[in-house]
Amino acid sequence: MTSNQLEERIERLAAAAAHPLAELLECPEEAGQLLNSVSRCINVDAGEAVFRQNGSCKGLYVVVSGDFVRKAERMQMRVTLGTARHGDLLELAAVLGDGHHTYTLTAVTPGSVLMLPIDALRHAFERHPPLRMRLLEELAREVSRAYITCCMTRVTPARRHANGAAQA
Repeated sequence: MTSNQLEERIERLAAAAAHPLAELLECPEEAGQLLNSVSRCINVDAGEAVFRQNGSCKGLYVVVSGDFVRKAERMQMRVTLGTARHGDLLELAAVLGDGHHTYTLTAVTPGSVLMLPIDALRHAFERHPPLRMRLLEELAREVSRAYITCCMTRVTPARRHANGAAQA
């Protein structure tokens, strides 16, 4: 990879960087108070699932404390999608899509997540449509980050010589 290619990838990753949660959830006071009044903190023990893939999505989640892992079943294989840590916004795709979880979120260490209930979010979207648009934009950035990360960490298989030694 050339220096220019690396710089281009880094610039794309920076453009896809997550926006601050306060900015994403910025809305008129009435909608903000609604979300604040119904949000709830969920404490979980290590090994406990917060939600399961294909289950009905109850809301948008924000990691408050602890470490979590995202795993999914894809083509009859279990795939680890990555970790989730303090401040991560989870399940935008489920909230903005068909309402079903796209992966299973499990606590690696004891922790807690804040959940903004889906019905309150939908109500806030009706009262303040730019909120939904900002979350859709964040979902697009999330997809871009995943794609760029995948491209940057792609492993090139080693070729084998006739004598069996690996060559890069």
